[in-house]
Amino acid sequence: MEITIYTDGASKGNPGRGGWGALVANADTVCELGGHEAHTTNNRMELMAAIEALRYAATLPAQPIALHTDSSYVINGITKWVKGWQSRGWITKEKKEVLNQDLWQALVAAKEACKSHIDWRYVGGHIGIVGNERVDVIASDFAVGERVELYCGSRAGYTIDITVTLHNEEKKEKKAATKSRSSAKAYSYISKVDGSVEVHKTWGECEARVRGKQARFKKATSAAEEAAIIKDFSTT
Repeated sequence: MEITIYTDGASKGNPGRGGWGALVANADTVCELGGHEAHTTNNRMELMAAIEALRYAATLPAQPIALHTDSSYVINGITKWVKGWQSRGWITKEKKEVLNQDLWQALVAAKEACKSHIDWRYVGGHIGIVGNERVDVIASDFAVGERVELYCGSRAGYTIDITVTLHNEEKKEKKAATKSRSSAKAYSYISKVDGSVEVHKTWGECEARVRGKQARFKKATSAAEEAAIIKDFSTT
């Protein structure tokens, strides 16, 4: 048997209001965890989720751990980059201070406290994998200030079947289409802040306007799409 963990983080604005979510399950129990910060980034919330999940796992009887995350940043950092950072005194190869050093150090400490082998497993986000979908909901709800009911009790009483690891093909195809669109050349970017809609020719201009604010923004790939987005933002 093993301890199964799913983790996720969210930031509305990136930086902006953030939340993290995790679930930790062994053969007998499941415990959902979550929290929020008023101003943070997605990467910091991804790290917090993994840290708190491992801290909880360390209180359980020792077993191998399978930690599932949709954050390549977390997986690459803990399995590839962190030893080099430590050897250089938390300095990158580019001679810069490591971002989020405090949380990377906390993650290393949480990992070592588990005293069990941890298998870091990447899972695609938003493609219907049950455990990932649940922690995404927890993280997102905490980020926007929603009340979150967290389960902590028997495995038998947990209504979410985290043993199902198959993805939803429709969601996977939709995500692939979205990714393809995101790589398409931009015609413009449209933002809405405090009820005012503006059009920007570069992402930098749009980002500067929306960063850290409650805002809507979207990329247009044609003049027609730009007009449609402006109409939508102006009426909703």
